[in-house]
Amino acid sequence: MHPAKTPRSLFRSTATTVALALFLLQFIVIAATVNYVVLPMAKRSADDLSALLVLSAQTWVELPPETRKDFELELIRKHQFLLFEDLPPLPPRDEFLPYLSLLDSALSTRTGTTVSIKVTELETTWFWADIPTGDKLIRIGFPKERLNINPPMMLLLALVAMIALTLFTALILARRISEPLSQLSLAAKRIGAGELPESLPETDIKELSGLALSFNQMAFQVRELLASRTVMLAGISHDLRTPLARMRLAIEMLPEDTDPKQIARLQQDIDYMNRLIGEFLALSRDMQKETPEQIDITGLLQELADDLKDQGAIVEWQPHGHVLRSAGPISLRRILSNLLGNAQRYGAGGTITINLETNEAATIIRVLDRGPGIPQAELENVFRPFYRLESSRNHATGGTGLGLAIARQLSEANGWVIELLPRSGGGTEARLTLPHILQ
Repeated sequence: MHPAKTPRSLFRSTATTVALALFLLQFIVIAATVNYVVLPMAKRSADDLSALLVLSAQTWVELPPETRKDFELELIRKHQFLLFEDLPPLPPRDEFLPYLSLLDSALSTRTGTTVSIKVTELETTWFWADIPTGDKLIRIGFPKERLNINPPMMLLLALVAMIALTLFTALILARRISEPLSQLSLAAKRIGAGELPESLPETDIKELSGLALSFNQMAFQVRELLASRTVMLAGISHDLRTPLARMRLAIEMLPEDTDPKQIARLQQDIDYMNRLIGEFLALSRDMQKETPEQIDITGLLQELADDLKDQGAIVEWQPHGHVLRSAGPISLRRILSNLLGNAQRYGAGGTITINLETNEAATIIRVLDRGPGIPQAELENVFRPFYRLESSRNHATGGTGLGLAIARQLSEANGWVIELLPRSGGGTEARLTLPHILQ
């Protein structure tokens, strides 16, 4: 068998999916924009600038020497160009700038020779091109501010804005989907525990609003159904117990020569029927969380252990001081009585061990026996109403099949956890965990 996968949060899964989709969309949009808009515009700009640089160099060479100074001043004033003749070569450019690469290509195409922009750093950054014109090598340059571009900063701002907007959008969409479903899941759990949850809010989204409305109606109908069932069963109980009382009275009035064994068998059957009706009503009743009280769990276990010893059971129980915990007293007593009764009934007459453990997170009560044990596949089935491993349905050899179902229902109503586990060396461990609630 493959190991079970840990289920992922709907919010996390939805947010991740939406974020990845938006990231992919942004990547496609940016790639298309760069390829079909930014790159063509950059090429056109580089081509125009290269044409202006080459034209300026050629014009300067063709002008008479006496007019060149005025032309240089005009280039500075209008285009921020500086022009020099026959200067020593500059070191090659060691940084990659996409726009300068396009300008290199455009200048090389226009001059018919390889031209590479050089960079100098004085008070500001200047870009220089050595353009061969006639028999002269003209160096013409312009400041970085003339381009008025900062690709790294532009790219950084675009990425930050894209990531922030994408994540914000993904979180909003995921929360809008997952939050109503989380409320629905919590409300469904409360209904399963026999509680009536608050009505789910109806949002302005048609599908979610319809779901909330349907669930609210269902919750109300379930509550009404449970209330009607409880009233009906109470009536049935009354109607059944009346003839049982008459039967008990009739048995008491039987002649004295009636077989005592027959009378005892009839009384036992009536007692069993009366107990069965009581447990069935307890299971069907709407069980709410009991108001917690401060309980000495050690004292309660001591009392239950003494009762078992009085009935002839062998009990191993060593109390270690008082353990005070806040819990529902009636529910706790009923659950422990059921677990101890099962250990006595199915423990094959062996020793029943009671263990109490407490830590910062919970109080754990264990009831252990050395009976035949419960098959692994049946550990959850025995919590179902009327389910018994002993199939004869004889109440002399088994219970009613309702005790563990009632114990599970009481545990869930009070926020406790009840488990049945196979015991090492044979037998069964019944474990009741009472989590500590931080005040």
